Amino acid sequence: MAGANSYDAIIVGGGHNGLVNASYLAKGGLKVLVLERRAFVGGAAITEELEPGFSFTTFSYALSLLRPEIIQELDLVEHGFLPLLMPTHFAPKDDGDYLLLTEDDQFNDQEIARHSRRDVDAYHRWSHDSQRIIQLAKPLFDAAPPDVFSDDPADAADVAWLLEHLKTADRKTLHDLVRFLTGSAADLLDDYFESDIIKASIASSGIIGNKVGPMSQGSGLVLLFHMMGEQDGKDGVWGFHKGGNGGFTQVLQRAAEALGVTIRLDSHVDHLITKDGRATGVALADGTEFTAPVVVSALDPRRTFTEIVDPAELPSEFNEAIRRYRFQGTSAKVNFALDDLPVYPALKGRIDHYGGFINIAPTMEYLERAYDDAKYGWYSQRPYIDGSIQSVIDPDMAPPGKHVMSCFIQYAPYELKGGDWGTERETFGDTVQAVLETHFPGFGDLVVHREVVTPVDIERIAGLTEGNIFHGEFLAPQMYFMRPAPGYARYNTPIDGYYQCGSGTHPGGCVTGGPGKLAAMRILGDRARQM
Repeated sequence: MAGANSYDAIIVGGGHNGLVNASYLAKGGLKVLVLERRAFVGGAAITEELEPGFSFTTFSYALSLLRPEIIQELDLVEHGFLPLLMPTHFAPKDDGDYLLLTEDDQFNDQEIARHSRRDVDAYHRWSHDSQRIIQLAKPLFDAAPPDVFSDDPADAADVAWLLEHLKTADRKTLHDLVRFLTGSAADLLDDYFESDIIKASIASSGIIGNKVGPMSQGSGLVLLFHMMGEQDGKDGVWGFHKGGNGGFTQVLQRAAEALGVTIRLDSHVDHLITKDGRATGVALADGTEFTAPVVVSALDPRRTFTEIVDPAELPSEFNEAIRRYRFQGTSAKVNFALDDLPVYPALKGRIDHYGGFINIAPTMEYLERAYDDAKYGWYSQRPYIDGSIQSVIDPDMAPPGKHVMSCFIQYAPYELKGGDWGTERETFGDTVQAVLETHFPGFGDLVVHREVVTPVDIERIAGLTEGNIFHGEFLAPQMYFMRPAPGYARYNTPIDGYYQCGSGTHPGGCVTGGPGKLAAMRILGDRARQM
């Protein structure tokens, strides 16, 4: 008879992918345990009250890439899933002008024409061409990568499917896809636009979370990744969950528990237990042991394969691949509690431009110079800021008349050359605040509370190696069937019964749920074949 500490599957880590994985396994009939080292679930998708009455999305702060089938298959609406549309994109310029895009195509045409009449048609061509590329890439995004290193006929069939799928595209779309995967955002956008503010507003999505500039090869891949999101079936639209991303992971917790998943908090997994090369359970830091024939790590690849597993149990070639796997966190957050809404002089008396993202990236050169600072080991002196006054979207985030502003910052290298984050934290916060002050005069007078979250904090608190928000950079050599290592991109590992479901696997980071679901499909398939 199985003991109280025996399960069919154990998931290490209660972030969103771990919860999604656990839910699908439980739905498949397994007895599932989730072990989370912190006092609450969510990983990097949490909401915290750091100032009385003000709720902060400490790390992750928006929704778009969540795979829509997960919402239906896990009945998330029944458990409180409530995304709120972010309908605007507001980009201030250094000269006091701005670009404001909305859900209204006619309005957008007029707005773009203020900056370049030629770019109105260019924007429509960009949207059309991008849509064709997204439709070509989406089936690859939503399926496990083929194992090109396998001799198994089933794997060979997957490789054949990939080639046949790519053949369905016309030559231009396939060529454009390759350009996105290998080129720079700047090169792609220069083919369409002449206006700096339009190019920079789009290109900024190509640098998020990665140590690349908009003119660097690789930024096209990051841009394409962020274009894969949707809200209510509309591609490229972003949303904000009621209560922040912490509200979303609370929904996932309720859905998992409704399916019978046991979630144990304050449970720090010390190591994987193996016998004869097979996973048999885990041991906590306090010595408590749990047994299961399936153990799934939702942690990043370094923690999955070097911290809770003895590398001596892994093949040397695999260890070398994990050692080479690059993190290089370059992102930070600065969150503000505000006494009132900031004022943009050209839009005084209006708040409609605060309904979505505030994108401070006036030109491509601005973004590239911000990258130059990081390239040489320091944080940007004029950083890219992806801001959102979340209390405009969800008034419950702050007391009446007050507001919270979440600012994602690029670039902030994990390792500072000639300095450290312990002494530079507040100076960095001042740098970000100074940039906001130049666009919103009097901003500093509104600040009630400021929270500066550096890459070192992201690593220490959320457990993301080197503070990389994607569990590893989005570089071509470590994406798709190479993520996180050749031959181990289908959620398997060299240890039988040990799987991976974190963002260090395909399709990657952001709040997608994709790795969690796809790993569960692999595990359930393996169990069915073994029976």
